[in-house]
Amino acid sequence: MKITIFGAGAIGGYLAAKLAIAGRIDLSIVARGAHLEAIQTNGLRLIEDGQEMSVPVRASAKAEELGAQDYVVLALKAHSLTPALDQIAPLLGAHTSVVTMQNGVPWWYFHGVGGPLAGTRLNAVDPGGAIWQRIGPQRVIGSVVYPAVEVDAPGLIRHVEGKRFSLGEPSGERSERVTLLAEEMVKAGLQVPVRDDIRSEIWVKLWGNLSFNPISALTGSTLAAIVADEGTRTLARTMMLEAQAIGESLGVRFPIAVDRRIKGAGDVGEHKTSMLQDLERGRPMEIDALVTAVQELGRLTDKPTPTIDAVLALVRRLAIERGCYV
Repeated sequence: MKITIFGAGAIGGYLAAKLAIAGRIDLSIVARGAHLEAIQTNGLRLIEDGQEMSVPVRASAKAEELGAQDYVVLALKAHSLTPALDQIAPLLGAHTSVVTMQNGVPWWYFHGVGGPLAGTRLNAVDPGGAIWQRIGPQRVIGSVVYPAVEVDAPGLIRHVEGKRFSLGEPSGERSERVTLLAEEMVKAGLQVPVRDDIRSEIWVKLWGNLSFNPISALTGSTLAAIVADEGTRTLARTMMLEAQAIGESLGVRFPIAVDRRIKGAGDVGEHKTSMLQDLERGRPMEIDALVTAVQELGRLTDKPTPTIDAVLALVRRLAIERGCYV
């Protein structure tokens, strides 16, 4: 089995390290800059459970050096996907499957579903339908990523907690390709349930990201602080209820109540969301995949999103002013 991890940052690097340590597959990664140089020189290093391991991994800045793969894991952020299409293309053969590990609403969301929205391209995450056309939704295996991982230094990945990567076909079927991939990931020490409704699980994670991420960026607050404050907690709850109405109109099942989801976010503690971390470090923020796409889904389903609209306008303006919006 040939697998390439495209975008070997925190999550991609962690997955690559686990697969490489297991040593069962033909593994490659596509990376760049100091991170690539460190991996080529010293191997990919992983700190997990208090121990540091180093494993050699085939790493390149040029996908054309690697050739067509059985699986390509896209572990870069959603806003980085369209600019990378030319680089991804050499990895795609006639039977290559593509695993999408981006947060937020996926570009393939309306592939494999019936109804009037079947085949709809979402401009917020796939401007002009370029990803749909170049990669093709028929290749996709969806995923929801849970591990907390950091890049401590070039080539050095530190695992914080969590080992679950949920996988699922957009159609809901338990295909051979998703089953085989899940088996290899499990043998690498990961928890990999195969879901028959990956979209609902995407929504449960998105539910919190949609609200807590922009609120944290706007206020500089941690999850615990947002939940402890009545005003910001109510703001997050209102955004989540607007999103829930959209999701349910699309057939999504929300297995937990909104207040339980909010409590779970607060229980994480004094944690800065990824959007706040990106803002503080001057990096592009995942606004469109996490917020704008939900607004777009609201328009498509005729569900009002006044609170989402207001928060989106503010966080987008902030990102533009700080040079963190692409």
